[in-house]
Order: sequence, then structure tokens, then C-alpha cells
Amino acid sequence: MTTLYQRLVHTRYLPWRMRHPVQTWVETTLSAHWPQLYRRLRLGRWAAPITALTYGPKHHFFGYYDKSPWNASGSLILAHEATFNDRPPEAEDTVGIGVVPRPGDFVALTRSQAWNWQQGSMLQWHPTESEHRFVFNDRRNGTLVGVLYDLRSGEVAEYPRPIYALSPHGRWGYSLNFARLANHRPGYGYAGAIDPWADDPHPQDDGLWRIDLNSGAVELLVSLQALAQRNPKPSMRGAWHYLNHIQCAPTGGRVAFFHLWHRDPQRWEVRLYTCRTDGSELTCLLDTGFVSHYDWRNDDSLLVWARPPHGPARFLLLAHDGRYAHPLPQGGSYETFAADRLTEDGHCSFSPDGCWVLNDTYPDQYGLRTLMLVRVADRQRFDIARLYSPKSRWWGEIRCDLHPRWSRDGKAVCIDSVHTGSRQMYVLDIGPLLT
Repeated sequence: MTTLYQRLVHTRYLPWRMRHPVQTWVETTLSAHWPQLYRRLRLGRWAAPITALTYGPKHHFFGYYDKSPWNASGSLILAHEATFNDRPPEAEDTVGIGVVPRPGDFVALTRSQAWNWQQGSMLQWHPTESEHRFVFNDRRNGTLVGVLYDLRSGEVAEYPRPIYALSPHGRWGYSLNFARLANHRPGYGYAGAIDPWADDPHPQDDGLWRIDLNSGAVELLVSLQALAQRNPKPSMRGAWHYLNHIQCAPTGGRVAFFHLWHRDPQRWEVRLYTCRTDGSELTCLLDTGFVSHYDWRNDDSLLVWARPPHGPARFLLLAHDGRYAHPLPQGGSYETFAADRLTEDGHCSFSPDGCWVLNDTYPDQYGLRTLMLVRVADRQRFDIARLYSPKSRWWGEIRCDLHPRWSRDGKAVCIDSVHTGSRQMYVLDIGPLLT
């Protein structure tokens, strides 16, 4: 839904010298001093659907956008608690892990020494026991591990590798080398961990791992060496290879992940791969050099911010088959998604019923992030909130992306934000917006 103000500032018929001062005043002075009026003008509503879930003086956050922090009944929300907010975690820093049963009440349960600001310790409820059990990562005796924790009895199991993603049926956990990630993509790995293959650009004994959550057995599914040798590009000569962003399809039949490589740490390239749960049917779904945030739409298609084979980056619907209008060189097909509504990268995810896409933005020139919904049926966009997050204080490894996450019933959203000056968690009731 486009408000009158948005139409005014984006019109081509009003000169920039007239639009710019009005927009600057609205996004700075009005938003700071008359927030209710700002919401009415900018978002089309007077009320603010946002409720603080945690408070200072300590800092609280959940982590990434592809996992729901709510337990099965919706009575508890998983959270991290930190004592600082102005630097990356170092090797000896620990983070508290607990649950929030009601606003302002953080119940501490345990601690982790394997965490970062972007994804925390990979807190996530166990898919088949999501009322009382969750997993997180830790560093113990110099080794990264995954931990299964039960609210009623405490720690239940320790896994020999840290966990990135869990299969929806609860049988498998998927892992990658978080120590390598810390070296090559700061902000996503864990400080203090040692990469056994640090001197090898593409080791044959490292890559995408699978953990049997029942027995703890670990298996390497896809090696970095195999990925480096698969349709090699000139940019791979002398490059360092690593993985990131594992996500399971809704029913667990396939797993998606990024294969990245770089010679210059500030300039990397990436391919989007999927495979079966045993590593078979390895498929490069997109190979254009740039792929960013994504979410599975169903077992055969994904929504991703990426560069298509021709043209600038935008949100794309990708499929393994030919269901979409444009064929892909590696097989499969794609089409653009809400290209006129979604014009920048964001942390996208489908609602539980698949009818909505939840998304956010990075800070704009006014230091404001936008939280939004897009209705899948007609691609209409509805902005929910605009939240202050200045790059001058929080950027790089310590940035605080909103990372919006759905509640299990699709009626609420949980975010992390620094708009009040500290890193805290918030819940937004979006039920009325979905009618």
C-alpha cells in the first residue's frame, strides 16, 4: 500500500529540490519528535504495533531470520543475553542463553562460548520436540560442538560438530566449518575456534556435513574440493573456498547452501547449491556471482535476492524445473518477484501459510530500516515499521539487522533492534494487517 506521502516524494513531476527537503524533514525531525504523526504519514496508520520483549541494561537478541524463536505453544521465546554491544565477541566472551515467557522477563538457562552478533549460537527449537527442547552451539575444550538442551532436565546431548540447520523431521543436523567462516567471513563464524584446514584453499575433508541427531554420527556430504573442481571459473584460481547459509526445504527433502570463494576478502563470489539429504543430486541452481538472502517457498522453489543471468540484482523466484518464465543456464527457471516494490536486499521469509513475504532493509540515508510485508497473491507491499539503526554506531560485524522472524501461527513477528540505543528484542502483532 502506497501512502500519499510516498507517492509525493517518489513522483517524477515534483522537482528534486522540492522533494528532498520535505523528505529529509519527515524522515529526521518528524520521525524523532512526532512519531505518531510520522507513522500516519509514512506508514498509513497511527498505532505502533511494536512491543518491547526485553529491556536493558543488558543486551538481548535472537539471531537469524530463518528460524522461529517461539516454542510450539507460543508461550516461550528463545533469546541471547550479552553484557556488551559495541564490539565483536572475542574468544573468551560468553553469551547467556534463555527464554522470555513474558515481556521484560529473561530466564537464564545456560551459556555459550560460540556465538556472533548475526546468528548468535544458532539457537533453534528441536523440530519434533519444540515445546521443551532446543539446540545451540558451544566451544568446549577448544572444540566446537552442538548441544541439545531440555527445559525440564537440562543438557541432554552433545554433538561432535556445531549445528547450522535442522531437518524439519528432526533426524538430521547440518554443519559447516565455523572456524573457517570466522577467518573468511567475519561476523558469521566463532572466535577462538581452530580450522584444521586453514592452509588448504579447498580441502577434500571439509565442506557440508550431516549429523545423525539420534546417534551423533557425522558424515561429510559435499567437499570443498569437489565444489572447487565443479565447473571452475577463472576467479577460483588461487581462491579460498568456504560454505555458508544452510537451509532445509520445508519437508526436508533438499538442503540449500552457499559455496563462496575469494582472493580478496572484501570481494567474494557465490553459487547457490541444493542437494538431497544424503548429498546426492547436487545442483547448482544459480551461478551469476552474486546471491544473498533466501528462503524456501516449497520443496522445489526458493525466493532469493540475487543477480539474474541478465540485469541487476533483484528478488527472484527460482525453481529446479521449468515452472517459471525464464530458463537458467544450469537448468531450472526463474522469474522476478515484486521488482517494482522490492528494490533492495533484505532478509526475506514466507509466512507459515505461504501467503505473505516478510522482509526488511538495511539502513537508508537517514539511518532507518524498514520492516514490511508483501502479499504474494498481488505483490502489494505494506510497510510495518521504520526503525533507527545508525551505521555510525552499529555496522560491520556488530550491526543489528532486524532479522524478522514469524511466529508459528503467522500472526506475529519478532525482531532485534537498536532503535532505543541498546540491542533488544521486540514483537509486532501483525494479525490485523493480514485481513
